Amino acid sequence: MTRSTRIRRIVLASGAVTALAATLFTTAGAHADPAPKAAPDIDVKAVKADLDKLQSIADDNGGNRAHGKPGYKASVDFIKEKLDKAGFTTKIQEFDGGGTKGYNLVADWPGGDESKTVMAGAHLDSVPAGPGINDNGSGSSGILEVALAVAKSDLKPTKHLRFGWWGDEEDGMVGSQAYVDKLGADKSKIDSYLNFDMIGSPNPGYYVYDDDTRLEKVLKDYYTKKNITTEKDTEGDGRSDHASFKDAGIPVGGFFSGADYKKTEEQAKNWGGEAGKAFDACYHQACDTTKNIDEKSLDTNTDAIAHAIWELSS
Repeated sequence: MTRSTRIRRIVLASGAVTALAATLFTTAGAHADPAPKAAPDIDVKAVKADLDKLQSIADDNGGNRAHGKPGYKASVDFIKEKLDKAGFTTKIQEFDGGGTKGYNLVADWPGGDESKTVMAGAHLDSVPAGPGINDNGSGSSGILEVALAVAKSDLKPTKHLRFGWWGDEEDGMVGSQAYVDKLGADKSKIDSYLNFDMIGSPNPGYYVYDDDTRLEKVLKDYYTKKNITTEKDTEGDGRSDHASFKDAGIPVGGFFSGADYKKTEEQAKNWGGEAGKAFDACYHQACDTTKNIDEKSLDTNTDAIAHAIWELSS
């Protein structure tokens, strides 16, 4: 064998090894776990269409969607139908609220580890005085559209996903407390509960619950990326359905856009809107209609819900 022949064979062999290594690397890469997908942008028009439907339900039922009134049950039926069509497993849980039958709606997305369940919830009832479009049609419609986005994306989360719409919140978190009470030992399976009560206030603020540092960070990081300053929600502590879960030892988080107290000059500087005016001047009043919504706040906050659900369930 000549020297040139030996060199040629060494070069060929080296090339074959390189090609084999490249093939193995490519094959391994093809079978590697894909990176988690980012949450989709939620179409605010779809959220507003849901609010229009809740408004029409109130209009057809004495002007409200309150616990024990026909408008509330019609609201439950509306949301349940959309979730059923999307492939969720839904369940209506009955409870007693002041001697009147109440209803919670719970929807589970198939798959995921049920010993580590991520929940998002919002109360669906209004006060008797009005239709409750910001309080809390906004949170209810926001999590509905995020749930429908889960179905449209055919999301396959590592953790189990569950959504809840609570009845009779306005009388003291009655529906959510009934749900938590019936969990029993299964409450240890709830990895986290996120609550969304009023997310489209017309003079909005951006308050993030500070109950659990892990959940608080997920939400605050989202707003930071959007160049939105947030404040800790201390006004809302114990005033909405997260209190039922928190009292049971379940990690809770969430946010809201402000109620009947007034925006300060500093808050107006950070968030826009009018200082000295209530975040929601129609809080618990008949004027809490579809005209009582800030579209930008509703849009931003619904996308924040989706971000949290995608991140926490992966």
